[in-house]
Amino acid sequence: MVSSEGLSSSPSPKQYGVTKPISMSGPTEADVHRSRELEKFLSDSGLYESQEEAAKRESVLGRIGQIVKDWVKQLTRLRGYTDQMVEDANAVIFTFGSYRLGVHGPGADIDTLCVGPSYVNREEDFFFVLHNILLEMEEVTELQPVPDAHVPVMKFKFDGISVDLLYASISLLVLPDDLDISDVSVLYDVDEPTVRSLNGCRVADQILKLVPNVEHFRTTLRCLKFWAKRRGVYSNVTGFLGGVNWALLVARVCQLYPNAIPSMLVSRFFRVFTQWRWPNPVMLCPIEEDELGFSVWDPRINPRDRTHLMPIITPAYPCMNSSYNVSTSTLRVMMEQFQYGNKICEDIELNKAQWSTLFEPYLFFESYKNYLQVDIVAADVDDLRSWKGWVESRLRQLTLMIERDTFGKLQCHPYAHEYVDTSKPCAHCAFFMGLQRKQGEVIQEGQQFDIRGTVDEFRHSINMYMFWKPGMEIYVYHVRRKQIPSYVFPDGYRRPRHPRVTAHQQSDKPCCEDGGVCHIGSGERCLKRKKDPDEVDLKNDRLEKRCSISPQRRDSISPDIISHKFGGTSPACLAFTEGNEMCEVDKKRFCSDNVEGGCTSNSSAITSLSSEVGSCEDNGNESVAGSSEGNNGSADGSVEGSNNLGYSQSDSGDAYSSPDSVCHLENVCTDGSELFQDRLQEELEPSAAVGMLLKTVGRGDEAALQKTVLSRLSLTSTS
Repeated sequence: MVSSEGLSSSPSPKQYGVTKPISMSGPTEADVHRSRELEKFLSDSGLYESQEEAAKRESVLGRIGQIVKDWVKQLTRLRGYTDQMVEDANAVIFTFGSYRLGVHGPGADIDTLCVGPSYVNREEDFFFVLHNILLEMEEVTELQPVPDAHVPVMKFKFDGISVDLLYASISLLVLPDDLDISDVSVLYDVDEPTVRSLNGCRVADQILKLVPNVEHFRTTLRCLKFWAKRRGVYSNVTGFLGGVNWALLVARVCQLYPNAIPSMLVSRFFRVFTQWRWPNPVMLCPIEEDELGFSVWDPRINPRDRTHLMPIITPAYPCMNSSYNVSTSTLRVMMEQFQYGNKICEDIELNKAQWSTLFEPYLFFESYKNYLQVDIVAADVDDLRSWKGWVESRLRQLTLMIERDTFGKLQCHPYAHEYVDTSKPCAHCAFFMGLQRKQGEVIQEGQQFDIRGTVDEFRHSINMYMFWKPGMEIYVYHVRRKQIPSYVFPDGYRRPRHPRVTAHQQSDKPCCEDGGVCHIGSGERCLKRKKDPDEVDLKNDRLEKRCSISPQRRDSISPDIISHKFGGTSPACLAFTEGNEMCEVDKKRFCSDNVEGGCTSNSSAITSLSSEVGSCEDNGNESVAGSSEGNNGSADGSVEGSNNLGYSQSDSGDAYSSPDSVCHLENVCTDGSELFQDRLQEELEPSAAVGMLLKTVGRGDEAALQKTVLSRLSLTSTS
């Protein structure tokens, strides 16, 4: 006989994550329609690979699997093991990253892990013996070992498919084909690089287990990765977020809205992370501790963890912060882009915009007035590949150095895209960084940012490359927007930009928010400078291949610059006046056309930037929330004070939410007349410093961390 208590009780729905969901609401008809439109847009954008390419990837993985098995058997025989051991010797291939998560697209690489027995090591057997085996194979091209990387890797193309191959030696003599690497026992008696190699697969498996609906998760992640690449914030190496970071953020939103479908999840992603109180951590599950003794993310114990600005914690033991590369400047850029995405999604839900609007590319070269150009050259393409990889991995340090040496007053925006000047006779690529003064910063007139020593220090660190070869050079320049080389533009020339009348111009008020030296009246000086013969010479020297140059705007004044030349005793420079200062720009052309098959030696031209960097309103910026300049409410003071582990309300400023206002995470129906069932009634509260917070909670109380972020949630139903 069943008791009445048994009849009345019903199993509670499974909780995903360390907190209760924000809403259990499902989709409306409008949501279903928008999801279909989103999936069609993703398909039309070419984000799904063909069946032929999928079959080819499977074939490549099978071939690599057989190669590593034969490699291990060969080493087993050479080391004198018995015939039975040789027969049983085995290596197992696993995948991770976008391929394992099921969100890879055409041409994407396959992140692959080879797990081998204890007697096959990484240093000699993997990076020497297996490397030589691959080198002799016709199917393998562009083989590039990177043994000193944070996660040692061998990169190559196999039959045209890009492969990143890691190796992990675990404490087993014989590996079964059905090895379960999600079991913590695989971490026994292994070193830190092996743990990091294994955790790529372990984290991917955990993510798929911790989301309510895998297919909805995959579609949403595919969408947001595409968005991040279009908006220039997809790059772990330059200080933004990489694939695993985006996967963890999307998974957390899936946990908070377990019944939502992709169109809803995309919208809620921006809504949640626009208001997230960094550096509160994003976690999919409680942080595990194990007797193995590996260090886990814990700001109470590890001082370095207290400096992390955007902690996104991996769900597999040992739990680590996957986004330690994020800096003050890159966090600012990402928060601006989240605000941009949130604004567009609100318009989409009101039928005021289409999905294509969300994925419009970020106009990086229209967003700043000053840039750093980093040119990388080498003797040939193979040398450039390795040299570029080294320099790119260090570009984040240049951002951190500039933040350090200018006390956060000069903000950098490294752009995660490389450009190639095909007209140069040498192997070449270039990276760019946008520069602007920290908005709202009060500075004295004429104050300059002298980053010459900073760049010198950066170049010195780059030249420590242990595999340096003759011809590998790096050049760092300061360039203004009108001096950006034409090869960065898709059609080889800059599209014309027409100045717009602004409120500043109409009211004839200073355009600098701090009342600095930039005034509307100085537009006359800008026009006169166009006729300056020295400046004409500069354009002829540096920009002779430009087909079109953006017109000088009346409300824009370029900063006073004093150029610095490294490594040269008799610089050949062209001097021209800029306001009351003297500017020197290196007159030599890098990779001069009159040098056959090589590059001229050209020193870096780097500058002292005046206090006007990024201070005047830039009408060329995107006119949406989150643009790089001219948006006083987007990021002023919201990120730069985040070197401490937590924010007070005064730390975070008004960029995320106002202390007197209520920030709703509500979803508006297509007709705008009512609300969907899920509403976040109150703003996401600012937390105390995480270090202080952790003192009040014990192990296993990670939910308290999330509750400080998703605090005082209540759901209002309109039904």
